[in-house]
Amino acid sequence: MKEIIRAAFVIGRRDYFATVLSKTFLFFLIGPFFPIGIGVLFGAVGTNIADSDNERIVAVIGTAAEVAALNEAQERFTPFAPGDGFVTLEQVDPEGDLDAQREALLARTERPILGVLDGGLEAPVLTGTLGEGSGTARHLGAFINEARRASLEGAPPDATGPPLEVNTRSQSASSRSFAQALTARMGQLLLFFVTILLAGMLLSQMLEEKGNKAIEVLASAVPVDSIFIGKLFAMLAISLTGIAVWITTIVIALYAFGGGSAALIPPPPAVGWPVFILLGLVYFTTSYLLLGAAFLGIGAQASTVRQVQTLSMPVTMIQVVLFLGAQLGVGDPYGREAIIAAVFPFTSPFAMIARAAEVAPLWPHLVAIAWQALWVALILRVASNFFRKSVLKSGKPFRWPWSRKAVR
Repeated sequence: MKEIIRAAFVIGRRDYFATVLSKTFLFFLIGPFFPIGIGVLFGAVGTNIADSDNERIVAVIGTAAEVAALNEAQERFTPFAPGDGFVTLEQVDPEGDLDAQREALLARTERPILGVLDGGLEAPVLTGTLGEGSGTARHLGAFINEARRASLEGAPPDATGPPLEVNTRSQSASSRSFAQALTARMGQLLLFFVTILLAGMLLSQMLEEKGNKAIEVLASAVPVDSIFIGKLFAMLAISLTGIAVWITTIVIALYAFGGGSAALIPPPPAVGWPVFILLGLVYFTTSYLLLGAAFLGIGAQASTVRQVQTLSMPVTMIQVVLFLGAQLGVGDPYGREAIIAAVFPFTSPFAMIARAAEVAPLWPHLVAIAWQALWVALILRVASNFFRKSVLKSGKPFRWPWSRKAVR
């Protein structure tokens, strides 16, 4: 084992420096910014979809009669409502300490709310992340005025009471939950794009290895597994180098366009940005090794460019299915879909990076990393056998059942 690791390190170091110090590595660094831009576009679309899917709730601290009057006023405005309708008004009975009750409602994580409306119809106050000019605040102001007019028939509009007062907060449980869900989806999307971009190159690399006579010399000098492991980890190191450059560029751009502050940096995920980025690198490593080792074994079956192109389509479709399966658990990290995605090895990195954005405890990540490492070792072993038999023609060749000759 020691000899295999030493030989793999020599081969990996040679491939790493030969690639990083080449002129084409610059184009390698520029290329991923295009799919990242597409990912940002899809994320913006996903934001609108998620915003329309989430139930928008405003907690109303008041009597049941006051909330009923507001609901009746809202029903009269329903024919003029936009496509996604108005907010949902949730009646909450007043308690002794109004300030403490308001803060508790804003910090609620189960069915998070947009804001808290208190003060009744006489002196209404809306507290939350909603701005004074937001559509929800304007709607609530119209509902309050309509409810006042209904209770005071014949009163002029200017005699119905003071306008709605809006106290805007920088963050609430609702906005924090939405930002974390968005971070989870974006983290999965970036991990998917980077993995499919970098691990997919290993399919075509097998064709190059088959046509390279130098590999026969390597096979006679070092163990076969060392060649497989060395080249796989060399590509991983090259990918991590590129990711480090991309992350640094993005952080510098955010600070530069933010006027030297962190104003443009999104709200932090549940585990914080430093830990989230570190976990992202770890899960990219496990995802890359899982898919990369499988791709090396699959790509070893191709002997022409046409066969590589034929293999790339189903491989890409499988990756898309895995990505969509992992996205089912976003928003409900303790749900059945999220747990299944976290257990299945090929979707586990995507599910766990989303969990890091939504849930603070770190011990599930330690378990998941150990579980993924076990599958990496297993798949490396199986894929290296494919590599040996298909690329180096070492050992008994693999044949599909339908390609075997019938015994007479």
